[in-house]
Amino acid sequence: MNPTVGIAVILTVGQSLRVDCRYENKTSNPLTYEFSITKDNRKHVIHSTISVSENIYRNRANVTMQKNLVCLYLQSFTTSDEGVYMCELKATNDYTGNQIKNITVIKDKLEKCAGFSLLIQNTSWLLLLLLSLPLLQAVDFVSL
Repeated sequence: MNPTVGIAVILTVGQSLRVDCRYENKTSNPLTYEFSITKDNRKHVIHSTISVSENIYRNRANVTMQKNLVCLYLQSFTTSDEGVYMCELKATNDYTGNQIKNITVIKDKLEKCAGFSLLIQNTSWLLLLLLSLPLLQAVDFVSL
């Protein structure tokens, strides 16, 4: 697979966290994923096809997969959900290893902008624009 992986975080007005994990898959093999958070030096699995999710996240988290994009949605985001979020991807029958990206999410550090917050890392401006379009259409945008 050897993909290029990028990660972005969006916090909506309703306090739902969205973690987008973009990848470039060079095979047609099915993709497995794991979203987790590290806090207090412990890894907590939020949603996964690789391992078992923890009970505290099962009713609040879901994942959608589209072409080259895996999105985690975490409802009722609070300061207790702050930490280092990890997106781990692996193509089935790929023996080169998992592709992993991390991003630190601190609720008060996310900048508010017209109904949503955005934090990106290793993500191109074009991907950022594409991810933002549905949100921009749903809210009144205020020039910064």
